[in-house]
Amino acid sequence: MATLIQTATEPLRTVDVDVVTLDLVENALRNARYEMDEVLFRTALSPGIREQHDEFPLIANPDGKMMVGQFGLSIPDFLDNFDGTIEEGDVLLTSDPYSCGAAISHANDWLVVMPIFFEGRIVGWSAMFGHMSDVGGKTPASMPTDARTIFEEGVVIPPFRLYKKGVLDDDALRIILNQVRKPDWNRADLNGIVAACRTAARRVQEMCARFGVDTYNSALDLLLDRNYRAMKTLLEMVFKDGETLSFTDYICDDGLGYGPYELKLSLTRTGEKVLLDFTGSSPQAQGPINYYINENLVRMFFGIYMITVADPQILWNDGFYPLVDVEIPDDSFWKPRYPAALNARNHGIGRVFDLFGGLLGQTNPDLLNAAGFSSSPHFMYSGNYGEGPRKGSGSSSTRSASAGSRAARSGTAPTATRCGRRS
Repeated sequence: MATLIQTATEPLRTVDVDVVTLDLVENALRNARYEMDEVLFRTALSPGIREQHDEFPLIANPDGKMMVGQFGLSIPDFLDNFDGTIEEGDVLLTSDPYSCGAAISHANDWLVVMPIFFEGRIVGWSAMFGHMSDVGGKTPASMPTDARTIFEEGVVIPPFRLYKKGVLDDDALRIILNQVRKPDWNRADLNGIVAACRTAARRVQEMCARFGVDTYNSALDLLLDRNYRAMKTLLEMVFKDGETLSFTDYICDDGLGYGPYELKLSLTRTGEKVLLDFTGSSPQAQGPINYYINENLVRMFFGIYMITVADPQILWNDGFYPLVDVEIPDDSFWKPRYPAALNARNHGIGRVFDLFGGLLGQTNPDLLNAAGFSSSPHFMYSGNYGEGPRKGSGSSSTRSASAGSRAARSGTAPTATRCGRRS
């Protein structure tokens, strides 16, 4: 577990926050999150991030609860699995799903986490992960369809301090970049992610200076409580107490010829809480389609469907998480045992949205979707310039039908195909 080093130790006070100030804080957080995106898009070199925007920002409160974000990750799980101190100026990096409680889910995602300090105390966290186009391994783009272990998928970075008190660890970064095929891309993308996190930190520090730390933190508590109350009301409206709903979807194969894989999700409401249960899903796959999913990420996906459908303008956050319990069996498709391969987990991401649509749509047609996410093909290809001033240098690109699954094209077919579904 991480040890946080702070010079200001007096507890923050809970103060009243007027509605205008609350609105200003809410929209400032929203704008800071969009600014993180723009900083990265304008500095990244890889087409996967620069053009396809395969990156996901987050700003959290001092406890690591997400206040605003796009795809989500779990800072509490990251911190629980980080063995070391964290001080002002530190910037943390990892790409190992097994070492951060699945805060990320495959080695192509490089996750940066940064504490936000103000006057000697942590007032929040900024984080962002981006899909690196190549992280080494046996095939270009680092997504081999026949991988059986994560060792075949490229460099796997354990959680460590990329910057310690503001000083870059050049030796560690040099070792990491020596494992990849496009180190200039990776370096530029990583620098952009760090710059985006620092941008978010400045915006939070500006709010603390403008409103005061107590007011800023109290405003965050109010935003979290608003999502809690909204979800509590929605659960009572949409689901009957004691009733269980279930839906099942499938992935045909795992890239090695095994399958189909049955993916089941059930929901039971008991009192004011619901249980999301993945029991009944297939065991982990031999191939790389396993989706090692974090419980808090499941809660976030659920909240996207419930809260944003009811109020698309709300700034949804982690406030409702205490109302949602999650059960994921060990050694399953959703929680494989180390060192299972994970590179093609995007097929599972798509199925999560399909499962929620099929399950929640049984009670409310507005929550039903047409399963359009998890069948989209992706291709990555690379080569060298044959002539001109860049002769001999490498190039790569990404083409996708939509924001769905991604597969490395290196003489093999995409990892998995769509197949029939049963509810």
